[in-house]
Amino acid sequence: MKILTGNDLESGAVVWWDGQDWSIHVNEAVDVGEDAAAILAREEASRRVNVPYAIEAERDKNGVRPAHIKDRVRALGPTVRPDLTLKPADPDAGNWVI
Repeated sequence: MKILTGNDLESGAVVWWDGQDWSIHVNEAVDVGEDAAAILAREEASRRVNVPYAIEAERDKNGVRPAHIKDRVRALGPTVRPDLTLKPADPDAGNWVI
């Protein structure tokens, strides 16, 4: 599975391509497959997202999980302040990153 990510130019938030727009929730990311380059070119030209790029990920019963730890940290939020992550009430959130 190939998904797209970048940072929102207005807020700086990590965002994920949901098929029509950008979302802060990685679980809304869609598999772009062979269309990655075309979508990236169009979205980079729109100047809504800073340096969008494609990454490998997998979808399981718990949702979308980026393959690389760097992007799992980006998907979750700050690892030093679990209360500021996108899963603040999830006691298992730290295990999701590793």
